[in-house]
Amino acid sequence: MREQTVVVGAALIEGGRLLAARRSAPPELAGRWELPGGKVEPGEPAEAALARELREELGVEAEVLSRVPGEFPLRPPYVLRVWTARLLPGSGEPEPLEDHDALRWLSPRELWDVEWLPQDVPAVRAVVETGVLSESRR
Repeated sequence: MREQTVVVGAALIEGGRLLAARRSAPPELAGRWELPGGKVEPGEPAEAALARELREELGVEAEVLSRVPGEFPLRPPYVLRVWTARLLPGSGEPEPLEDHDALRWLSPRELWDVEWLPQDVPAVRAVVETGVLSESRR
């Protein structure tokens, strides 16, 4: 059996909104939206990988908070695991630096206004089910 490669995704929440990133590459994924993140390097803790990916992809420092229940299959051997996260004070605004050409903060009402990558849809649903979006609006 082939070992899984873990891809970490961030449910980056601010003001009750979820950050979505539009892919610019590879061509077969371009134009669709995803949770930002990337591959865990060998020996790297998943939470550290997610913080690193957010720094590299979006130019921000974030605190990784808690894992969203579930594991979401991508193309073999990849599997997506998602954590909630928040921007650290003074981190600035996220910018699409790597593999993305646009970012969008989505309110709970706007979540399905973008065309998510099919493999990210179950992950976004799982984020909604945690209630973290409604909780952070208070």
